[in-house]
Amino acid sequence: MREIERELIEKAGKGDTRAFRELYDQTSGYVYGLAYRVTGRKHDAEEVAQDVYVRIHRSLAVFRFQSAFKTWLYRVVLNTALNHLKKKRRIAGHEVEDTEGFNAVASPEAVRSVEISESELKLKRMLERLNPDQRACLVLRELEGMDYQAISETLGINLNTVRSRLKRAREALIAMGKKEVANDAMFQNT
Repeated sequence: MREIERELIEKAGKGDTRAFRELYDQTSGYVYGLAYRVTGRKHDAEEVAQDVYVRIHRSLAVFRFQSAFKTWLYRVVLNTALNHLKKKRRIAGHEVEDTEGFNAVASPEAVRSVEISESELKLKRMLERLNPDQRACLVLRELEGMDYQAISETLGINLNTVRSRLKRAREALIAMGKKEVANDAMFQNT
């Protein structure tokens, strides 16, 4: 996402609907993408994105440019996504997706595409099993390419907390990966 002009932010904060629409147009892909990477589900990302724009609309007037708009937007999206996940877990537990496929004769390209999709699905499932706070740190570091200090500022947490969450997230992913490999080996031997 490119940096948003201060004038546009100020106009949107003062209630200019055209400016807010332009702000939305410039940031919506970024907001949705980040929300999707944190929640892992299209429907949840859409809900989070809606909530984010309601929050932005309510609080943009008090934005004082003490940090970059992008950093502030990161915080709003991540906090909204994490709160959404926590609320969802409290209310309904984990949703189960229908991941059953079908058997058919396919070209080598199609088989490779399915194998990639299966790997992505396994990774997605593993990420979903992480603590939401760990997942947020991991998404910002590995997918967004943020450094530890930026993650600390974005999430409003101590730098050492970022390090420990990333370490625990990586350890959990490694353990899940080993378990997955062991399960696959057992399945192939039966």
